[in-house]
Amino acid sequence: MRKLYDVIIVGAGSMGMSAGYELSRRGLKTLLIDAFDPPHAQGSHHGDTRLIRHVYSGGPDYVKLALRADELWQELEGVSGEKLLERTGVLNLFDPSVYSYADRFQYSAELGVPFEELSTEQVRDRWPSLRVPDSYRAMYEPNAGLLYSDKCVTAFRKLALQTGARLLTDTFVTRIEPSASFVTVHTDKGVYAASSVILSAGAWFRTLEPFVRLPIRAVRKVVGWFEPGTTAYDADRFPGFTFGDETGGYYGFPSVGSSGVKIGRHDTGGEWKPGEELAPFGTAPEDEEDLRRALDAFLPGAAGRLLRGSVCKYEHTPDEHFIIDRHPEHANILLAGGFSGHGFKFASVVGELLANRIELGRWGREIERFSVSRFSASGISHSQGGVPS
Repeated sequence: MRKLYDVIIVGAGSMGMSAGYELSRRGLKTLLIDAFDPPHAQGSHHGDTRLIRHVYSGGPDYVKLALRADELWQELEGVSGEKLLERTGVLNLFDPSVYSYADRFQYSAELGVPFEELSTEQVRDRWPSLRVPDSYRAMYEPNAGLLYSDKCVTAFRKLALQTGARLLTDTFVTRIEPSASFVTVHTDKGVYAASSVILSAGAWFRTLEPFVRLPIRAVRKVVGWFEPGTTAYDADRFPGFTFGDETGGYYGFPSVGSSGVKIGRHDTGGEWKPGEELAPFGTAPEDEEDLRRALDAFLPGAAGRLLRGSVCKYEHTPDEHFIIDRHPEHANILLAGGFSGHGFKFASVVGELLANRIELGRWGREIERFSVSRFSASGISHSQGGVPS
């Protein structure tokens, strides 16, 4: 069979579309395949906005990646002509008896990331609309903010197509057949081949079993937009935020235009599998009640009428760190998944990493922590078959 493409990307969401643009602008003949029509509501990128921040726990490698991702988002803004990033700042409120921010402060200070450690009194003075327990501490990052996630994916898509990539939408992959020289991808609309393949199927990785089994668990997540009773929560006055204690961890966004204050919960969530219906927002009373309780506790003036609710999917690994690696048995197949609810901000740099590996044979950065080999039972299958469940 002729090698029709240099690269085929299975899964054209945030990571896949970013890689597609990066590869096609480097002159590689690229085919993107998605089961839906991105941007869409079947993955992990919809819902208008995602936080972007640089003060990160887990090691300096995350901080370095976040800083490079920010540079690439700014570049994407310039090339696309679209407004993709808002510097609202991000405020992290935490109970020091539950969470330690010492490592975040250390890594960020060493790498020159601006941030402020604030007392509860300083937080209340700066943002009087916040209710903060006396025992809490805060960290404010002024250069952080939000990304317009759907617009980001749209920008990647538009530029990928303009630079020569091809996109197949509403197309299901039914089998992947690797060989030493190329990889054949069977779909319900035809058969395609390429020298290299990227698998970036997100919450849909299970549809690629048994060819590849990764320790990724998809869970249902809910977010809600609430009507604030004051302009104090508008994006020009109020930052993005995270807060948490022993009961749970939450994140949110100021009101952009008339959007309302958006809030979601990072922990919890029922497992979801491809083929199952994803229960819509409001199916369970706690979908709204839990979010409203959190607003009442910390942002009481924002807990007004529910404007809308939405559901999406997280794709968790056991340690909540990413998988970015080559397939251990097939060097011409790359894996990108398990972004565990904190990956979107990195989509721009993940695309660059994947393109580097394919074009140059190296990642270009230290990403050993994202190796699939860290899982004792990686689940990488020896089978070359696989039909979606």
